[in-house]
Amino acid sequence: MNNSRVQVVKNEILSDNWYTLRKVTFNYLRKDGIWETQSREAYDRGNGATILLHNPEKNTVILTRQFRMPTYVNGNATGLLIEACAGLLDNDNPEDAIRRETEEETGFVVTNIRKVFEAYMSPGSVTEKLYFFTAVYSDTTEKRVGGGIDEEDIDVLELSLPQAIQMIAQGEIADGKTIMLLQHLYIQQMSAA
Repeated sequence: MNNSRVQVVKNEILSDNWYTLRKVTFNYLRKDGIWETQSREAYDRGNGATILLHNPEKNTVILTRQFRMPTYVNGNATGLLIEACAGLLDNDNPEDAIRRETEEETGFVVTNIRKVFEAYMSPGSVTEKLYFFTAVYSDTTEKRVGGGIDEEDIDVLELSLPQAIQMIAQGEIADGKTIMLLQHLYIQQMSAA
């Protein structure tokens, strides 16, 4: 991370409770040649991975529903959010991490994982980069005990892709990573048609 336009002056930890919140004071060389001192806070929770499970024969997807406190605080009356399976890397590589999360959250054991892209989800305040994956599942895909593990209180949903796309338009699916994966799959299908 050597950038000749950035000189870090001070790096303070404001909170290290759940994850790390830092305040960074730095000098930044603007494109007009003037150095400017700025301060920004950045929340570091580590990188993560997310996956959309798709059954091409039935054109269905597997999503999860769970309580998310920040959405509740921001006006989501129930706090429940429908999402693609996801989790932090926890020192694993992205593919191993998403295999683990898929089994824990959905119960599905998938082997044909395909990385589709990477994205910073909220680069103005959060350091997290997400690795996006897809995988095929079927009625015969191995399932293990998991799927809605008790400590996370997760519901596993199987929805048709058209229904999931409609739920985005109706505001029933409002999670960014999930919308990105569903739209990616939808575009892939439209391109193949």
